[in-house]
Amino acid sequence: MRRQVLLFFSVLSLSSVLGQVSYSIPEEMAKGSLVGNIAQDLGLDVRRLQTGKARIHTGDSDEYIQLNKEKGLLIISQRIDREALCGQTTPCALHFQIALENPIEIFPITVEITDINDNAPVFEKEERRFEISESAVIGSKFILEKAIDADIGPNGLQSYTLKPSDHFILKLHSQSNGGKKVEMILQKPLDRERQEIVSLLLTAVDGGEPQRSGTMQIHITVLDANDNAPVFTHSVYKASVKENSPTGTLITKVSASDADKGSNGEVSYVIVNSMRSISKLFRITEEGELMLNGPLDYEKAKKYEIDIEAVDRGGLSESSKVIIDVGDINDNAPVINMISSSNSIGEDADSNTVVAVMSVNDPDSDENGKVLCIINKNIPFTISPSSSNFYSLVTDSDLDRERASEYNITVTCSDEGVPSLSSSVTLTLQISDVNDNAPVFDRSSYEASIVENNTPGLSIFTVRARDADWKQNARVSYILEDSSVNGVPVSSYVSVSADSGVINAVRSFDYEQIKDFQFRVRAQDGGSPPLSSNVTVRMVIQDQNDNPPQVLYPVQTGGSVVAEMVPRAADVGYLVTKVVAVDVDSGQNAWLSYKLQRATDRALFEVGSQNGEIRTIRQVSDKDAVKQRLTVIVEDNGQPSRSATVIVNVAVADSFPEVLSEFTDFTQDKEYNDNLTFYLVLALAVVSFLFITCLVVIISVKIYRWRQSRILYHSSLPVIPYYPPRYSDTLGTGTLQHVYNYEVCRTTDSRKSDCKFGRGGSQNVLIMDPSSTGTMQRIQSEKSILDEPDSPLEVRPLSLP
Repeated sequence: MRRQVLLFFSVLSLSSVLGQVSYSIPEEMAKGSLVGNIAQDLGLDVRRLQTGKARIHTGDSDEYIQLNKEKGLLIISQRIDREALCGQTTPCALHFQIALENPIEIFPITVEITDINDNAPVFEKEERRFEISESAVIGSKFILEKAIDADIGPNGLQSYTLKPSDHFILKLHSQSNGGKKVEMILQKPLDRERQEIVSLLLTAVDGGEPQRSGTMQIHITVLDANDNAPVFTHSVYKASVKENSPTGTLITKVSASDADKGSNGEVSYVIVNSMRSISKLFRITEEGELMLNGPLDYEKAKKYEIDIEAVDRGGLSESSKVIIDVGDINDNAPVINMISSSNSIGEDADSNTVVAVMSVNDPDSDENGKVLCIINKNIPFTISPSSSNFYSLVTDSDLDRERASEYNITVTCSDEGVPSLSSSVTLTLQISDVNDNAPVFDRSSYEASIVENNTPGLSIFTVRARDADWKQNARVSYILEDSSVNGVPVSSYVSVSADSGVINAVRSFDYEQIKDFQFRVRAQDGGSPPLSSNVTVRMVIQDQNDNPPQVLYPVQTGGSVVAEMVPRAADVGYLVTKVVAVDVDSGQNAWLSYKLQRATDRALFEVGSQNGEIRTIRQVSDKDAVKQRLTVIVEDNGQPSRSATVIVNVAVADSFPEVLSEFTDFTQDKEYNDNLTFYLVLALAVVSFLFITCLVVIISVKIYRWRQSRILYHSSLPVIPYYPPRYSDTLGTGTLQHVYNYEVCRTTDSRKSDCKFGRGGSQNVLIMDPSSTGTMQRIQSEKSILDEPDSPLEVRPLSLP
């Protein structure tokens, strides 16, 4: 008998309690017939069936019902034969689920199939023959074959009739399985001499409308006297057998005895059940041993009731029942049916989000049918039963696509049998990305350098940030944040490539103007909303040797000659002066060295390479020239190096007039040479005016000389020393003190004035104005040396720092 394994159904709880909808239809309805308006009965909109991808889940069963999603109707997809579907089981129903997605919803549906009277009662054999002794006593019983009616209820088998009924009547006995045992009972003695063959017609009638029936011919041969029927030792035999027992297994042994002797006492056994499945599964030997003749399946039938008839040679018989309980073994693994599942889920999904719904069934019984489902460990999911035979796969912790972008979830369901059987199914779930990670820079801060005098647009270096997200959420753009450097926008110094993070110089940098500066770069991803992070970049400008040394002392003036005085009694190592220079560059580019490039007498002076001090290297003698001209070159340590030169005039003399005379000639000659070209041009320009202005010039010269003599009479000293400011010795030799003491003897002729100099603590500096031929002009004076023009010669000490 064909049976369908039906799923147990109940209220399925996912996000809400979903009710069950039931329908009842008769069997044998035409294909396309309406079952019901499921959308209306579930309270759903037809669009929900379409957008939710509604589908019918029937498990392993055939699909008799189909869903019309456009109209929300359930219709017949193929002819339904209740007898083929359920056999004698009642009620007969189709159980399936309608599954929706987004969100996942499961609706259990039950369609009961009602019976119609489409089957007539049928006897397995068209005729039955009996041999009955004429001596059979009144009340003798003869077991008749039961008719089979595939219909149930009122449409099933209802009654039997036996015609003619002169010698026999029918008696029906109800059985525990709902069937009826049919016995033909002798009510009038047989007389072989009067009638050797008795023919009867057994009719089985159902209760349907219209009524249907089936018949079987009974032929009775009347024998001589056999007045004792066989008698079973038990009216009911009980036995059990495991469903995996091999063919030929002895189930039980029945025994019947006959009081007659001879052939009338010989008993044989037959199985009188009319169902074909019984005759295929069991057989009985002449000795009454009930043997297994085919494989048993507990899931198809848990118990069998078999009618055994004991017949003697005289035709008398007796029946007994054998009840066989089939023992279950764990021979079925759980069956997993995926009802609905998601292929992907966002990493921001809440906990307890349903990922999949599945049904699990094990047709075994008791412990063998109890199922426990688990999933692989160390994943953020859990499986739990949502109702009978239904399981939900849900999230149980936060998801992180950056930690795991895909999960292969294996659901393993095992029963509790011994040994346990299991089955599994693997679900691949993609974790979709959410913009939950800000870009992260390679370093917490950056420091880069660039050599000054760079080309604008030069790539300096690259900042990099990485985003752990995916695709657009991981696309990083770089932005230069607004700030200022010394009041100037930082964007006028550098720029940042939005795509690559390359930092370019916008301008050419000058180390002497700016040595370093800071700015911030923001890395921003392409998510919505975007996330960002900042980093500080320190830009260091590296010095380049682009500045020559600058000489601070001695001061090079355009119209004066500075001379350093050295007495002729100066010893070896006498400090003449010190060349002071600076370099605005830094580092080794500012390390200065001093060298004597040219000198009137190289054997007399030397220059300190580190401190620029000019000293005597031998004793000054009377033969040494008064005028000494030294050319000192100051050179930095850059690559390539830059230099500056300074001319130092040294006067070797003990008296000031001697120095004055020598250096005046020198300055006049120098002035003459320098201005020769200028005077020639000027002479050509004014020669035409000489004749006209000659008289005016002569008069002007006379007046000028007279006024000049009056000025010289009232003026202070014509020779003014120039003293350099104090300076720090770079080599740590201290600060040079300049103290000058001198006496001035004034006459009306400045060229013949007598000057006496005291010994200074350091050096003496003279400044001569070459433009003065007869009189030296005063360069610096606070007051007149002589107040009255007729005063006698006055000696005044003077101290200058």
